[in-house]
Amino acid sequence: MIIDTHCHLFEPEYDEDRDEMMSRARAAGVEHFVLPNINVESIERLHRMAENDPEHCHAAMGLHPTELTEHATENLEVIHAHLQSRSYCAVGEIGLDYYWDDSGKDLQIRVFEQQMEWAKAMNLPVLVHSRNAFEDTLNCIRNMRCERGIWHCFGGTRKEAELILSEGDFCLGIGGVVTYKKAGLPEELSGIPLDSIVLETDSPYLTPVPYRGKRNEPSYLTFVIRKLSEIYKKDEAEIVKKTSENAEKVLKILPLRA
Repeated sequence: MIIDTHCHLFEPEYDEDRDEMMSRARAAGVEHFVLPNINVESIERLHRMAENDPEHCHAAMGLHPTELTEHATENLEVIHAHLQSRSYCAVGEIGLDYYWDDSGKDLQIRVFEQQMEWAKAMNLPVLVHSRNAFEDTLNCIRNMRCERGIWHCFGGTRKEAELILSEGDFCLGIGGVVTYKKAGLPEELSGIPLDSIVLETDSPYLTPVPYRGKRNEPSYLTFVIRKLSEIYKKDEAEIVKKTSENAEKVLKILPLRA
């Protein structure tokens, strides 16, 4: 049983063939899908997909750092209201992103820390987005004493991984980037224990080789698993088993406990 711990399958990119895409995922062995929210506009689509298949599709609620418009305060209130009104497996996707514009750092940090505060109060893990913002992201986690979550789309160094993992029950989300020739990630992962790794796609983004450049989907996790098998020198079944156990430890997705 494979768990995709980060995929935006409710996005319009799948509107034409969502059922077929999900069938391909199941055929590839992917049975559980964690769906992190993006912004206020995506909430209805997220809920619809999770409600249609609650046994396998697990919603997470949060406000993405690149979605902080002039209505950030009002949108954050909407996110909080949803967190209080129904159950989610995590608070996410939340974090810091300085890639496009770092002029709004203070607002990003405030929104990130506020959402971590809610996660702690609700005993939920966080799904952390960090792009060009490693030091600030880690400092925020430390400031809030946030101790459980997944560092989404990890692509850093072994030293950075060690710093993240030292903060508590965190795992590193590994997806298509590990298959990219110039990424350098395989060399860094070779020194990071498999106990700290979970699988993700970030669908529809970050498609692995050999489909890089096309829309991503959960069935392509087989290529990530194959690469991790090479890195850790373990068979693919062991990679699947261990990463699923790691995901369940962090996310506590109830259907997996049956």
